[in-house]
Amino acid sequence: MADSELRLVAQRIRSFPDFPVPGVLFRDISPILKDPDSFRASISLLANHLKKVHGGRIDYIAGLDSRGFLFGPSLAQELGLGCILIRKRGKLPGPTVCASYALEYGKAELEIQRDALEPGQKVVVVDDLLATGGTMRAACELLGQLQAQVLECVSLVELTSLKGREKLGAVPFFSLLQYE
Repeated sequence: MADSELRLVAQRIRSFPDFPVPGVLFRDISPILKDPDSFRASISLLANHLKKVHGGRIDYIAGLDSRGFLFGPSLAQELGLGCILIRKRGKLPGPTVCASYALEYGKAELEIQRDALEPGQKVVVVDDLLATGGTMRAACELLGQLQAQVLECVSLVELTSLKGREKLGAVPFFSLLQYE
């Protein structure tokens, strides 16, 4: 069953050369969202991985702004958990904590609400794609500021040639599909 689900998800990923700039091969997940069977399969595959590796030890799923919001709540529901949001700076009300990270073309910042977690709670971070790893690393740093334990980071797609998983250090990482 898992092989057929993975094939279904892989078949829905589209590639667009030279987007958003020349030399970049963009991996588009939009067709997965459009197709309920492949979206369901992606959530099922991620949930099964997390159940196998972590059992019932996860307290929350953390979805990363913005496409992690598409998968985080559904994954949390599948696992019977809540979902917390890690957003771009200035998008969350109330007291927040912030972490900066480098982009290929500048700098960005992520925030989480200061009361999103209690110290010691166990979190899995989810996003649609891991490229250079800066966003996921910043998310792990934010969760560390709240004294949460990051059990793992997961994504649908990993661009292996960019070596983003190396930026996560000791935090385990899992992806459904890998591309150069």
